[in-house]
Amino acid sequence: MLAFVPLLDATQSVALLGPTNTGKTHRAVERMLEHGSGMIGLPLRLLAREVYDRVSARVGEDRVALVTGEEKRVPRRPDYWVCTTEAMPLTQEVDFLAVDEVQLATHDERGHVFTDRLLHARGRVESWFMGSSAMRSLMERLVPAAKHQEHPRLSRLSFAGSSKLQKLPPRSAVVAFSVPELYQLAGRLRALRGGAAVVLGALSPRARNAQVAMFQAGEVDYLVATDAIGMGLNLDVSHVAFASLRKFDGHHARALSDPELSQIAGRAGRYLRDGSFGTLSPAELPHEVAERIEQHYFEPIKRVRYRNSALDFTSTDALLNALTAPPPASHLAPVASALDLSSLRALLADAEVAARARRGEPLELLWRVCEVPDFRHILFEVHVQLLRELYLALSEGPLRDDFMARQTRDFHDHHGDVDALLARTARLRTWAFVAHRAGWVKNAGHWREKLATLEDGLSDALHTGLVDSFVERRSRGRPAPKHKLQTAAPPEPDPRFDPHHPFARLLHLRAHVHEPVPEPDAPSTWEELVDAPHERFALNEAGVIHVGSLALARLSRGASLTQPEVRLLDLDDIPAGVRSQLQRRLLAFARDTTGRLLASLQSLRHSGRSPLRAIAYQLEQGLGSARRHALASTLSALAEDDRQVLNASVVEPGRLAVYVPELLEPDALSLRLTLVRAFEPTTKLPPVGRATFDPQHLSEQTWLALGYVVLGRRAFRLDLAERVAALFAEGAPEQKALACLSLPKREWPDASRTFKSALSTA
Repeated sequence: MLAFVPLLDATQSVALLGPTNTGKTHRAVERMLEHGSGMIGLPLRLLAREVYDRVSARVGEDRVALVTGEEKRVPRRPDYWVCTTEAMPLTQEVDFLAVDEVQLATHDERGHVFTDRLLHARGRVESWFMGSSAMRSLMERLVPAAKHQEHPRLSRLSFAGSSKLQKLPPRSAVVAFSVPELYQLAGRLRALRGGAAVVLGALSPRARNAQVAMFQAGEVDYLVATDAIGMGLNLDVSHVAFASLRKFDGHHARALSDPELSQIAGRAGRYLRDGSFGTLSPAELPHEVAERIEQHYFEPIKRVRYRNSALDFTSTDALLNALTAPPPASHLAPVASALDLSSLRALLADAEVAARARRGEPLELLWRVCEVPDFRHILFEVHVQLLRELYLALSEGPLRDDFMARQTRDFHDHHGDVDALLARTARLRTWAFVAHRAGWVKNAGHWREKLATLEDGLSDALHTGLVDSFVERRSRGRPAPKHKLQTAAPPEPDPRFDPHHPFARLLHLRAHVHEPVPEPDAPSTWEELVDAPHERFALNEAGVIHVGSLALARLSRGASLTQPEVRLLDLDDIPAGVRSQLQRRLLAFARDTTGRLLASLQSLRHSGRSPLRAIAYQLEQGLGSARRHALASTLSALAEDDRQVLNASVVEPGRLAVYVPELLEPDALSLRLTLVRAFEPTTKLPPVGRATFDPQHLSEQTWLALGYVVLGRRAFRLDLAERVAALFAEGAPEQKALACLSLPKREWPDASRTFKSALSTA
């Protein structure tokens, strides 16, 4: 066997290993946001959506892409990519790259993907790999240049022994490893304690978020989940109880390993709050296992799964040989029986498929079809039949509308029990995956949008079904299945008035004159509003975010002018669980509003030259304006190439200030005023747009953010001030230079001296 030489890192790599609740993912996200661009790979679609929500609430959705097998939200020029590990677009170069839960490299089916990322995925500047400390020795072999960091758990995790279901403390998560057992436990908790939220990997992000929001808001005190909660999902759980210590892994029932138990138990006690774990009787966890989980001490991982990723499509034999090539090192174990490879072999045994997929692009297409996951978890033969039908259709060209319509026609049906809705959702995920593969669907944009809408409908129906099945209606805080927005009721008719009176029609019109007029595309439920596109929201000059006539929130002071916070208004009928989701949504909208205002500075912000990035930063902090003297040293440090880039940009390096002329247009000035008002809520601000103001009580920095420069005893609008300064610099007479400022003539001498003094010190 040839010697295996790992990738030599030209950039900094970090291995952040340790127990759960040490803030590994949080630290990686924070580090990513310190870079101009980044990508993070996460093990679950649900976790990717959670991190996407967190990042987009910080920087806005215009700067963040979400990429999973079934869902892609890619804005025009994203800076940050949040992905499932398999879906990471590695051809996209970024400054920072991270892969979470790297111990999954041992997984029989998926492990080879994580190993491939460890060996080959790197950021231009920095790369982070997070996971269990049991990976330390292997990380030294797979990423030998990595600097190892380890942090202690932020809270104590203790073993609480075995307990009966009725004795579980509030804020407990019960973990089951089969759907029937999960349903049974949730049903018993409904009878004993009023109900439980349900989380399993088959839920869509929307349905999962609705269930978790119910639990987080205290509408139910218990959560029943599969081991999907073990992969970093952040939940307010105090105690984790294992209903079983065995699971079916797709091939056979087996005991959970100590690291698997630890990963799930570690969901208890988030941040600084202590947590506990135990079992539901009659299950018993051996004392020595519990002790290892408490101390996070496990045997080092010695081998990870590996599969050659350099595939050869010159023939079917060449492809199979590439996929089954032996690993190049002893610490790399071959993939025993992956579904995609088994599907490939089964399809190549089909005469019609084999005749079309002999070599080249047809063979590569067959392999890509075999990579379609089995979301339905049904018989292997049934899955292969689906892949066969898909391949034969794709071999004739991109899928047409009539083909997609046949496959998706019953996704409109929201009837049936929870199992029926889950099965329908799983089938929908298959076709969402297909629609997001490049070139597979003729009218891809339409079908991606349609499938997303259909998934939302099924998700709402599924959430309603779960609530109806597992939450007692009499329990305190029980939410309605769908939370409808309240609208004013029409006025009652006046009983004293004869409807046959000659003025009856006039009274009828008067009684209805204040009735709310239905607005086009108005949302009917709060859940619909949470997932509405940003185009549905608007921001008025008072800093109020609204949808049509419905006011939702107001901008408030944040960390800076460009990062306002959002305070929800008194929306009495909004459930507590949905409130936090709406808060995040509107915060992302506020970030995007600011980002779009300053979008023209993006090219400078992403420049490889630090002086240009410094100029962009100063301009962003002033909402498009900065004093010339504040940037003097930076401007003097510009090389000739940098000056050419700056001159070709939207930035105007004036004599008095550096500014963006387009941000002095009326709409831009109005938004700047709104942002300043949110940052300085107690300060009385003038209606901007006029040529000049008395500076009054406002600071010079506030005037700059409003698009004005303070000279002497006046604040002048930047573009006009620069025009006057240019005329004085050219030796124009006072009358000609000051004519555009609309100043009384008695103030001309003072203004003339002020401008000439400013020019002499600029």
